[in-house]
Amino acid sequence: MNKTKPCPEYTARLETARELLNRVREEINKGKLIRQNLVWLELTGCSGNIISLLNGSNPDFKYLISQMTNFMYDNSLMAAEGEKAMEQLMGIYGKEYILAVEGAVATKNNGMYNIIGRWKGKPVTALNVIKMFGEKASHVIALGACASHGGVSAAKPNPSDSVGVQSILKRKVIKLPGCPCHPDWFMGTLAHILLYGEPELDNKDRPVLFYSTLIHDRCPRRSYFDKGIFAQKLGEKTCMFKLGCRGPVTYIDCPIRKWNQYVNWPIEDDTPCIGCAQFGFPDKMEPFITYNTTREVKE
Repeated sequence: MNKTKPCPEYTARLETARELLNRVREEINKGKLIRQNLVWLELTGCSGNIISLLNGSNPDFKYLISQMTNFMYDNSLMAAEGEKAMEQLMGIYGKEYILAVEGAVATKNNGMYNIIGRWKGKPVTALNVIKMFGEKASHVIALGACASHGGVSAAKPNPSDSVGVQSILKRKVIKLPGCPCHPDWFMGTLAHILLYGEPELDNKDRPVLFYSTLIHDRCPRRSYFDKGIFAQKLGEKTCMFKLGCRGPVTYIDCPIRKWNQYVNWPIEDDTPCIGCAQFGFPDKMEPFITYNTTREVKE
């Protein structure tokens, strides 16, 4: 790949989220677009998606909460705590809002494996809150592997009987799988909703803006794959397919967009893709590393 003259297609794709967000900024500044309420629920997971969003830069998290939306609630970032935090959450019920969800939903024992707070002396489970707020939201966005399809929280043996958000709600859920979700995937999707409504989705309800790129087709090591030159161990600069790389089955734009404010991504750092943006991760993507170098090449 020529690093001094990036491919125009790459540049255009990278600019998609930025252009949407710039348009949102213009429309809000002109008073043509009203900031909408945003509720962010952290359910059964590791909070990795809100941490990833805090690392966003295009624009940053401060812009999201101060100018782009009315950021009404988040389990971890609330200044209020205890019943006061739950009071703020319950105060939103009945109003218009967009719901962002990270984490799966623990269903065992009627959801008692994940209690996110207490309201009027009673425990509020992840199961309670997703049923209550999910059906009433104007849009529901599932961020990360756990919210999208169960992910790590639902991996074997799944002691909490965790499931993805879609399994609980009888409505459309926009899914942004990945472990974690890239800040641009969420911010770009949210910007599209604010400007034009629901973005075009694929047959698994993922925005094609970000999920139409097969990692294998944009991998800078693709030429090694085509020539049958495979790495035998980590650290070698050739194709890592026989070490377990899941790039050939994973649709997402990591090779173009990269991570940590567009600095790097796993394969560039000599780590095979583990397919974290693919449905069924992690169980269906294992083993993440293999030394079975007799693995057959199938396209």
